[in-house]
Amino acid sequence: MIQSMTGYGKTVIQLPTRKISIEIKSLNSKNLDLNARMPSTYRVKELEIRKRIAAKLVRGKVDFALYVDVTGEETSSSINKSVVGSYMNQLREVAQATEGELLQMAIRLPDAINTEREDINEDEWKQLSEVIDTTLDKLVQYRTEEGTSLKLDFEKRIENLNSLLKEVALIDPERIENVRVKLEKGVSDIKEKVDENRFEQELIYYIEKFDITEEKVRLSNHLDYFVSTLGSKDSNGKKLGFICQEIGREINTIGSKANFAPMQKLVVQMKDELEKIKEQMLNVL
Repeated sequence: MIQSMTGYGKTVIQLPTRKISIEIKSLNSKNLDLNARMPSTYRVKELEIRKRIAAKLVRGKVDFALYVDVTGEETSSSINKSVVGSYMNQLREVAQATEGELLQMAIRLPDAINTEREDINEDEWKQLSEVIDTTLDKLVQYRTEEGTSLKLDFEKRIENLNSLLKEVALIDPERIENVRVKLEKGVSDIKEKVDENRFEQELIYYIEKFDITEEKVRLSNHLDYFVSTLGSKDSNGKKLGFICQEIGREINTIGSKANFAPMQKLVVQMKDELEKIKEQMLNVL
């Protein structure tokens, strides 16, 4: 089943002294382009988090965000009273201000606040890992649902291409006869001056140059292969993209050989359907 590269997942967990929110968004990209935002305390686990995301999402432009809201009394910061007192004494000598104003100025100066770096304990990391996995699962589910919509659209486009190919096959005999008539008319004024057998051989040669039997067969096979790949177990947008290239090659060849307005009109319609597939293909994992 194909997946879209567009996805979103969010999970919130309440710990004893803090609330942690994990949010992951993804868009289409040729490779994995991961941007991670988190408090400095959690940077020690960033490499492992990136590995988890890469293993699960494979590719896409991914934004990972970890938010922390302190809900308990726990704090990692404290006022450096001796430093703040020293600042206030110095400020009294140079500024006319109340004690409250001096305190406001002093608290903003360097080293007025002591911040202790916290380490993530194993229990918290275990819970956090589960939350990350849950959020990734939500995003993958979102991708799968988007992929289902894409699959239905692709199947519709391939069905349209098959219908147009059938129309091409129906008018092909008329096209060949039209080519024959054009060639015969083009040389009618000199036909009596050339060898009849040679002329017939040349006529067959040019008609064979315009033959599209092989292109029709290959195009039909490529369309079938595209549909079967859509239904495969794994999502493989790159493989589907390669098949699209082969489909386009056969359509272009039919167009270059057509030499017949009704068939060229069908070829234009086929190219339009293929372009719609290619646009959507950019978002397939």
